[in-house]
Amino acid sequence: MKKWSKLQKELYLIIDGKIDFQIHCVVYPMRGDRATSPCPRYWITIGKEIVFDYPKDFTDRNGHVQHHNRFVSEDANYPYYCDVSLISNLIREYIDTPVTDILTRKFENDYWGLTDILRAADKRIGKRRLDELRDSLNNEAAQKILKLRFKTLAENNTVTKE
Repeated sequence: MKKWSKLQKELYLIIDGKIDFQIHCVVYPMRGDRATSPCPRYWITIGKEIVFDYPKDFTDRNGHVQHHNRFVSEDANYPYYCDVSLISNLIREYIDTPVTDILTRKFENDYWGLTDILRAADKRIGKRRLDELRDSLNNEAAQKILKLRFKTLAENNTVTKE
């Protein structure tokens, strides 16, 4: 896997720059009695609003992380351990997907709804296909991004007509 900064840079090349989308990744060392484990934090902002925050958005009231669409029991291994690479691998898979397949591809390893957010922000997807996407997504963050995309498209259309 490439360094995060290189992956982030590649992702930014396909993201609509007019929506002030930023994605970040930090891995914190979690020190325990027996070992140190990595704890990733991935978050996406639109402007100053955080619209995706892993693991925060994926924990229950007791602090258990929802992992692979189920909550991990207290006695399970450190729940985020393999997510360090899984989320980055998912982003890499999304970037490498041909544009013709972006809307129809099922990303099997997307346990977090991340690809819906990436689709909504992807500048390779035009207005007609964004309309289709808006009707098919239930992801709140993706809907916020789509709303911004449509707003910027309308503003650009007004400027072009004048």
